[in-house]
Amino acid sequence: MDLFSQRPADPPERVLSVAQLTRRLRDTIESGFRNLWVKGEISNFRRQSSGHCYFTLKDASAQLACVLFKNTAQQVLVPMHDGLALQLQGDLSVYEARGQYQLVVRRVLAAGAGSLQLQFEALKQKLAAEGLFAQELKQPIPSMPATVAVITSPTGAALKDMLNVLSRRAPWLRILVVPVRVQGLGAANEIAAALAMVNAESGRSLPRIDTVVITRGGGSIEDLWAFNEEIVARALHASSLPVISAVGHEIDFTIADFVADLRAPTPSAAAELLTPDRADLLASLTSTSQRLQRRVLAILANARRIIDLTARGPLQRDPDRILLPWRQSLDASEAALADATTHALTSRLASLRDLAQRLAARRPDRVLAERTAALAMAAERLHARAASLLDQRRAALQQRAALLRTLGPDSVLSRGFTCTLDTAGRVVREPSALQPGDSFQTRFRRGRITGTVVSVDPDAPHAKS
Repeated sequence: MDLFSQRPADPPERVLSVAQLTRRLRDTIESGFRNLWVKGEISNFRRQSSGHCYFTLKDASAQLACVLFKNTAQQVLVPMHDGLALQLQGDLSVYEARGQYQLVVRRVLAAGAGSLQLQFEALKQKLAAEGLFAQELKQPIPSMPATVAVITSPTGAALKDMLNVLSRRAPWLRILVVPVRVQGLGAANEIAAALAMVNAESGRSLPRIDTVVITRGGGSIEDLWAFNEEIVARALHASSLPVISAVGHEIDFTIADFVADLRAPTPSAAAELLTPDRADLLASLTSTSQRLQRRVLAILANARRIIDLTARGPLQRDPDRILLPWRQSLDASEAALADATTHALTSRLASLRDLAQRLAARRPDRVLAERTAALAMAAERLHARAASLLDQRRAALQQRAALLRTLGPDSVLSRGFTCTLDTAGRVVREPSALQPGDSFQTRFRRGRITGTVVSVDPDAPHAKS
């Protein structure tokens, strides 16, 4: 068979690139596999410095690559590690760079026995670290509330138990029932919304609420789980109204119990904590009334005795005698006031005179006259000193002038000597300073002559006089 003799097949109309095929697969997978729940066991778990987590979810027959991005990982309460069984919720996607499909995780739940307890403990530790359980944040529960809001199921046994107790102990109490679901999907959101609503509307569309109770009857941990949700804990923490948590039986504990201002072991116990017992209150009122009556009678008796003593006392017989000491005291106070006023005025007047004298001594015109006279005296001294210095300098100058005349050339010339100068005006001290043909001048005491050098004889002897 000749392969090269065969006619080649026609090329396909469209050829996909790897990227195009992978992108089409990603679009198909992401649109068809959303909001999945998958269970399996973690392996190859690693947390990057960016905060993203990458791991493989596997079972006995298959494995699935998973990615948990930072913003979701920060909300995960389950401590993740290799070998942990999990239930994951997320969307299936394709990592195009590797052509690998993976689960983008949105929610993490522990699977198997004790998974809810693990989530309970993890949330409890988280909220405790944030300070939501701090005792100093607890608000006091009013001892005599007028209006109480009860957030619970309107058909549950918890509400009936509370109403039975409250109708016996505090029939005057106004009770507002805020109906919510207390278990199942969405129950936590309803409870949180109800808490926010009673806080916002208290004293507005609703009567002013003194205390809030969130309650339900007993059940399994799954039944009570709505009260372990973080959204309910946050709503309790944000409540400005005091809240009593009464969830389940005495042995049941929820996250709401730790955040609320007071925990009641049962709904009936919450009703007893809300108000005093009617019989106890009546007994207390009776005792208080009796004490008040005895106190009023004692006050009236004491007032009556005071009136009787006043009627029989000196105020009625001789009132002037009672008032005399007070009048004398008033006169003495008046005299003391007059003396004190006179003394104060005298002291102030003396101070004013002293200030006037000091001001007169420092009058500007007087100070100016004194300074002017001092300046004139200083000027006179300055002129005298300047004249003296000028005379001294003039005498010294005259003395130096006389000395200069005595030692100067004019004095020498007057004694018959002459002075020969070259054409530059320099004194000729040696015959060798001039050459034949050079001009010169000879100065006498009076007059000068000009000549020309005919010959120079530096070795000629001096003529004898």
